[in-house]
Amino acid sequence: MVTTTRSARSRPWRSASALPVRSADAWQADRDTRARRLPLAQPAPSVPWGDYRPKAFQGEAVPFRVTAFREGHDRIGVHLRLFSPSGDESLHRLEALEDGFDRWQTTVALLEQGVWRFRFESFGDDFATWEHAASLKIAAGVDAPLMREMGAQLFERAAREKGRPAAERAALTTAAASLRDPGVDQTAALAVVEDPAIAAYFRDRPVMSLVTLGDDLELLVERERAGVGAWYEFFPRSEGARRLKDGTIKSGTFRTAAKRLPAVAAMGFDVVYLPPIHPIGTRNRKGPNNTLEAGPGDPGSPWAIGSAAGGHDAVHPDLGTLADFRSFVRAARAEGLEVALDLALQAAPDHPWVAEHPEWFTTLPDGTIAYAENPPKKYQDIYPVNFDNDPAGIRAEVLRIVRHWIAQGVRIFRVDNPHTKPLQFWEWLIAAVTAEDPDVVFLAEAFTRPAPLQSLAAAGFQQSYTYFTWRNTKPELEEFLSGLAHETDAFLRPNLFVNTPDILTEYLQFGGRPAYRIRAAIAATAAPTYGVYAGYELYENVARPGSEENIDNEKYEYKLRDWAGAEERGESLAPFLTRLNEIRRAHPALRQLRNLTVHWSDDDAILVYVKHLDAALSSDGASDTIIVVVNTDPHSVRQTMVHLDTRVWGVAPGSPYEVEDLITGSRWTWSDHNFVMLDAFTEPVHILHVKEPR
Repeated sequence: MVTTTRSARSRPWRSASALPVRSADAWQADRDTRARRLPLAQPAPSVPWGDYRPKAFQGEAVPFRVTAFREGHDRIGVHLRLFSPSGDESLHRLEALEDGFDRWQTTVALLEQGVWRFRFESFGDDFATWEHAASLKIAAGVDAPLMREMGAQLFERAAREKGRPAAERAALTTAAASLRDPGVDQTAALAVVEDPAIAAYFRDRPVMSLVTLGDDLELLVERERAGVGAWYEFFPRSEGARRLKDGTIKSGTFRTAAKRLPAVAAMGFDVVYLPPIHPIGTRNRKGPNNTLEAGPGDPGSPWAIGSAAGGHDAVHPDLGTLADFRSFVRAARAEGLEVALDLALQAAPDHPWVAEHPEWFTTLPDGTIAYAENPPKKYQDIYPVNFDNDPAGIRAEVLRIVRHWIAQGVRIFRVDNPHTKPLQFWEWLIAAVTAEDPDVVFLAEAFTRPAPLQSLAAAGFQQSYTYFTWRNTKPELEEFLSGLAHETDAFLRPNLFVNTPDILTEYLQFGGRPAYRIRAAIAATAAPTYGVYAGYELYENVARPGSEENIDNEKYEYKLRDWAGAEERGESLAPFLTRLNEIRRAHPALRQLRNLTVHWSDDDAILVYVKHLDAALSSDGASDTIIVVVNTDPHSVRQTMVHLDTRVWGVAPGSPYEVEDLITGSRWTWSDHNFVMLDAFTEPVHILHVKEPR
């Protein structure tokens, strides 16, 4: 590969396809047609929802694709021209994906945060056209003298180009002379045509005609945490809570919750997410298991925000003060953790907003304010906000609240039910916040239909909850994971939470401990961002009858857990979660989204996928390949043949290679067809690292 004059360290990108930067002298098409001379269409990355920018995160390997073709049989080439936020310009050669489909691609890792510009450029590839014709005709003895002369002229033309290295010019001049030399027979002339060194000269600096420029496009690159991280959710009121002699429970505080942070960090998590920490309404407060009657010691749902003690800009008095919260944030930062805070735009009936801004809610014909509903469910402890009566006032208040928590050290917000609020509101809010602080990350908790879920991501949310918890079988997961990696990857970043306080799927309820290991392994390896809710490592799998949420749900009561005792008894999943996070940190292929490929097995429960990162795209200059083979049936032992397309990571079909199981340490020699046996009760998953040849 020919490099540019910029040092490798200063480049804000990594790519194996980089070329010397050359200006593009475009062919000027007639103004009375929409078609360009060499048509360019379907550029990617792109967003199907409105006029939004596609996005990536720092260090993400982004596939750039475009459809390009021309009439007839002459060959074309395609370039990607990139402009970084700091002004670096780079040129990259695209390769054809499949013969006959005119789809071209190159992959570039983007390292600089900010708005990138890019453009596709197509051109007639004069060398490729000649080389194809000459290799056939000279070998067949058809028009051989003509082909040789055309090649000589092409080489001389290239040798006259400014900026081409002297060694290349000399080699091309010599090759031109050889083609013209009558003493050089056809076999030797054919060797010139097929010389890989000459082909490389023209690949890096093609002789171009009919250069055609595509539209100028943009791509937003956000900080790495916007796309990579392991999340851990806990309720601070439960951490350090204790039962008093009279049987009531005294709430934990920010100070006692901070004592849990070292254990969370030791498991390898990057983000600790807190449900709402604000005062909780007393009017219509919910009791245990979402009952309508709360006793004097029942703390209520944190999502019923607001009381006489304050609203969205206050902390619950039981948890401490605002200064205590800032101390908690600093303690988390000292452990290498970021704090994510819940942003729930709703109010308890005794929230200050209700008295001060009744227009922010919906008043029914009988004069009462409408409760939140998901018919037939009704949430009597919550009033939803009506965004239509005073949109300017609501915008100003929410922006004030977000800025307030940013000032306390928060840079990540998990947004509750954003699909129940106007899409344009979120577009405005996220743009307004990130214009001031581009490091702020918003996670959309939108378990809803595909259209609103995806449109929220397109409009600005950096991360999204997904349908992962309800995708459990092999066919479901194959379709789901492929879609995340290759269909919505330009704008939707999945956060694969394995459970939440109110999502305990049948798979976890009835799958036993194997189900917990299986789901964690898939979540941690299939996407660069995943999360768990506290208690997952204790296998909490008892549901409230008739629901898919935990019985004695922590949303409505304190939860006293014996973390240390469970680990001492060997009854904790924490060591397995720790190992998963160690593997994620050690293997850059697992910190990418778009590199997942599904492979095959003969068993209807054995899921197989590969995550590969080329050396040219990796920060350490080494390729990384992970093969995940998982038994999705938590009730059985499965054995089958696994079939791999080893070309994905550059191994010829049939060739042997070494793999190491990163969970057990076992090593095997594999090929493209391999026998596996996975016991759901003891070893439900292989996470295999393909070892580099010695």
